[in-house]
Amino acid sequence: MFRRMINRKVIKNRLSKILALIEKNVKLNTRFKFAFIFSFITPIISILMPLIIFGQFFEFNPQFGPWNISNYLIFSFIAYNINLLKGIISEFPAQLRMEKFWKTLPALIIGPFNRYYLLFGIFFSHLILISIPFIFFFVIGFIYYPISFFTVIAILGTYFLIALIFSGLGLIMGVFAISNENVWRFLSFTINLIFWASCITYPFEFFPSLIQDFINLNPLYYIFDFLRLLWIENNFIITLTTHSLHFYVLISLTISIPLIGVKIFDKIYKKYGIVGY
Repeated sequence: MFRRMINRKVIKNRLSKILALIEKNVKLNTRFKFAFIFSFITPIISILMPLIIFGQFFEFNPQFGPWNISNYLIFSFIAYNINLLKGIISEFPAQLRMEKFWKTLPALIIGPFNRYYLLFGIFFSHLILISIPFIFFFVIGFIYYPISFFTVIAILGTYFLIALIFSGLGLIMGVFAISNENVWRFLSFTINLIFWASCITYPFEFFPSLIQDFINLNPLYYIFDFLRLLWIENNFIITLTTHSLHFYVLISLTISIPLIGVKIFDKIYKKYGIVGY
């Protein structure tokens, strides 16, 4: 009984720390209203050009792989929501650099489990911040191209796993942002390049074969493609069995990237500390 009470107290203490981080991050990000609103408008710009281009292409070529004039809007809406989730990668460096500026960072990350507090605090606060535009585009997509309740659950679960992957990448970016800014800038460029070659805004079949060979090496392509195939096939079992590699890549990255992010954070922070106070 006593041990059970201690366990409950430990869990409650950890949850309270994560909730405190979530509350603080939400308040900080909503201080500047225009910047907050424009963070939702910018991803819209990224999907407008592909929509215009493919609106013309579909008049001459009725299909690019599984994508045609009747379902390409779903492709674009999913791209928008992925871009919203992608913002969590830059959120980690931004939050850590701010804590560094206010000289509160050492107090924030001292302790054996605080890396996980940090990861989940920023993770859930970002999901709260993007929830309104995310839900809006999801509902519009559902009205335009209806799917079953089970598929809705599968897609939302996949979005959640993708957000966890992005959080792990953000944690890696964050530690270099406070410890070695040269590496941080290089990693930022590399991640943007990987996203460019992930078919986030253009279908795989649109690219020439040489570029397709590089895209096939990109794990992000498989998880984004799995998400879109879930929607248009509207059958989780069929998508899972016919695109099992996509699912394995998704699960592997979900397990490995956050863990690797925490390990790299610990190693780099212990080795270099906070540089540039």
